[in-house]
Amino acid sequence: MQLSFVKAEGTGNDFIIIDAKDVPRAKNLSEIAKVLCRRRKSIGADGLLIYNESSACDFRMRIFNPDGSEPGMCGNGIRCLAQYARKIKNLKQDRFNIETKAGSITVDFLKEDSPRIKLTDPRNLKLNFALDVNGEKMNLNYVAVGVPHVVYLSSNIDKEDIAGLGGKIRFHEFFQPAGTNVNFIEVASPNSLKIRTYERGVEGETLACGTGASASSLVAFLLDKVKTPVSVITRGGEVLTVYIQGAKPKIEALYLEAKAKLVFEGKINL
Repeated sequence: MQLSFVKAEGTGNDFIIIDAKDVPRAKNLSEIAKVLCRRRKSIGADGLLIYNESSACDFRMRIFNPDGSEPGMCGNGIRCLAQYARKIKNLKQDRFNIETKAGSITVDFLKEDSPRIKLTDPRNLKLNFALDVNGEKMNLNYVAVGVPHVVYLSSNIDKEDIAGLGGKIRFHEFFQPAGTNVNFIEVASPNSLKIRTYERGVEGETLACGTGASASSLVAFLLDKVKTPVSVITRGGEVLTVYIQGAKPKIEALYLEAKAKLVFEGKINL
């Protein structure tokens, strides 16, 4: 069978988008993600986004990682899917409520090319805890913003072993069974951070991570390292903006705004 798809990109995170209606029920979406997301062997992407109808919201998003796992949410992915809804599905409103496994997410189009999302309330926040990683004590931070994130403050982010150290933290027994995403951040100014992220499910460094940028900004804000809004400079060189509403210790809302675009449309044989 031939499957229609759209390739999308949000600050360096790239995704394949398909409509659930186009996939026969007998097909396993997890296995499809494994095949389509392979770089150099297929379309290649950081994830597969599924557009579904929803009885509770404007539409529903499911996301599958290249390893076939299904996380609850994706900050850059949901912004790309909102662009898909406007430009391919012709849903022209400036606000969407999107159903995800992590809950309902609101996306606003205050700027045409940079949709802004309101993330789910941060959960399980833990600041400044020591963890033994590969025989050494590391001072880490943790928060879930739809998906779990560790945040490590680095003094020289360019010299960090993202693949090696990030992988050890991602699979550390402390975070099992679900594991965690791992963000290495460096304070660049009172209102900006540099970030590199090891993404769970991709199992390597990506050029950007929306929920990672949000989690890292929140942690840095709570540690008095930055002020809101926070400009987050990604490995790919693009910038995400995180808005933190409220004051310590009560955070009222967390917003993420950045560019998202549809790159091309195509068909592929399954």
